[in-house]
Amino acid sequence: MTSEIADHWGKGDVYSLIVSALNKMSKPLDGLTLEDLASVDHFHARGLPATIELADLLPIKVDQHILDIGCGLGGPARYMANRFQCKVSGLDITVPFVEAANKLTALLRMESAVKIEQGDGQRLPYPDSHFDGAYTQHVTMNVADRQRFFTEAYRVLKPGAFFALSEHGLGPKGNPHHPVPWSADGSGAYLITPSETRTVLEQAGFEDIVIDDTGAKYAAGYRIAIEKAEKGALPPLGVHLLMGETALQKTRNTLRNIEEGRTHPIQLICYKPR
Repeated sequence: MTSEIADHWGKGDVYSLIVSALNKMSKPLDGLTLEDLASVDHFHARGLPATIELADLLPIKVDQHILDIGCGLGGPARYMANRFQCKVSGLDITVPFVEAANKLTALLRMESAVKIEQGDGQRLPYPDSHFDGAYTQHVTMNVADRQRFFTEAYRVLKPGAFFALSEHGLGPKGNPHHPVPWSADGSGAYLITPSETRTVLEQAGFEDIVIDDTGAKYAAGYRIAIEKAEKGALPPLGVHLLMGETALQKTRNTLRNIEEGRTHPIQLICYKPR
């Protein structure tokens, strides 16, 4: 199932797809900035604004080592490294994303701060008590063994380190409409309710869990994206490139699921005890 999920998210030469869009925008590769890539390399709900809001909660200090689980194209990892002057290791199951992420990191000359590799968040390739903090953005909807995923995150964190998460939780109505960004037909999707997420985190050992409802913000963001798409006003570079021909349908369904209580978007932060 892991390979099926990886294929769902990205196939082919993702890097060339991004470069082609940049060329259409007359953006020279040797002068790229974080802002130039932000519309595509924060491939999760609400993109860069959501990354910034999550970062505002994180107690990251200079030179700390942070883990991004399910890092995608590496936009959040590069943002965190630049904002906090820290080091970030990223991990993702989707090979074309990892390849593109490392090439984009090299274009931005950030290889010393951000290192990304292919791997599974349910089997982290890192030693115990290694990181000062970790986060994962809209990854867990595709995680079959949530207990193992959280236990692995707990294992690689130092005592007192934070763990942050954003996801589309399962809403009280359940049975989301498909396709959505994380699943074309419901296969590979493993949504659980926010209360269940809290329980599994506690079972893994985390404490001081604070959960925020982000549904209204997500819904507003999806409405804006839908309006632009319907008007043909989407920019050459954006996450719609990665979602393919069904991008608009996926966005409409994701909004509908929130409005109908079929999904419950959340953001949370918790800590490994000292």
